[in-house]
Amino acid sequence: MNLSMRQLKLFEAICRCQSLTEAANEQAISQSAASQALKEIENQLGYRLFRKTGRTLKLTEAGTLALPKVRQVLASLDSLRFPSEHFVGGVLNVSASETIASYLMPQLLANFVAHYPKVQPQLNIDNTERVVQHIESGRASVGFIEGPAYSVHAKSEMWLDDELVVFAQPGFFWSNKGFIPSSELAAQPWIVREQGSGTRAVFDTAFAQRHETPKIAMSLSRQEAIKQSARAGLGVGCLSRLAVRDELAANTLIELKTELALARQFTLLAHKDVSPNATLDTFLSFARQWRPALSQF
Repeated sequence: MNLSMRQLKLFEAICRCQSLTEAANEQAISQSAASQALKEIENQLGYRLFRKTGRTLKLTEAGTLALPKVRQVLASLDSLRFPSEHFVGGVLNVSASETIASYLMPQLLANFVAHYPKVQPQLNIDNTERVVQHIESGRASVGFIEGPAYSVHAKSEMWLDDELVVFAQPGFFWSNKGFIPSSELAAQPWIVREQGSGTRAVFDTAFAQRHETPKIAMSLSRQEAIKQSARAGLGVGCLSRLAVRDELAANTLIELKTELALARQFTLLAHKDVSPNATLDTFLSFARQWRPALSQF
């Protein structure tokens, strides 16, 4: 058997991207060349690595068993670039949900790089559901999400406390009172995040605990769109306090107190089967101890 590094990297890229086209683009080869290389890998191994489901490539059972071995080989070869196994440097792939990526990751990563300047952080931003998928597929080494994780492949731990706040424009009906009565909560025109986001999960759970179904006026995937829609008077928003702290301070948005249970915790994720790595281990320890500068929040 004579598998090349290029073939191993292609196999690992297909596993992460779940797409031959995306993997080929990442590896800077044509799709036809990638398809031929995959056939050669499977011929040499003597078994199928993938099965096609629609446009997506899914690992076979044999491919699932091969993946961690291939990643271990690639990690061992990549470590030759560094002077010792304790060297902290190289690319660090981080995936984070939108609130964390926007308001916490820049500060955390800047602090980490200040201590370890050889590290090159790569940040991917997506919703909670997709971040978990990135960890499971190996696309990211570490993930940060806005709530608990449900994955047999990822290990998780509580990271930081957070809370959602309800807000509206200063001229909103309940703004002069500063709160929305319990009996009126479900009837408000809510502007919230999309399904799959951690913020939306907390919001939905809060109403489920009350055995009520809220009136969803708009479901948006961008926090800025939610804030601007609330400022325009289209309804009541619900986001992390981190996301609206500047607007609340400037009184362009008004916080409305409610009886909704909106406290939550951010979660730190890593793959259960990832090989030991000095850079990843150091970053995980750093993130566990790190706290955001209070002056910024």
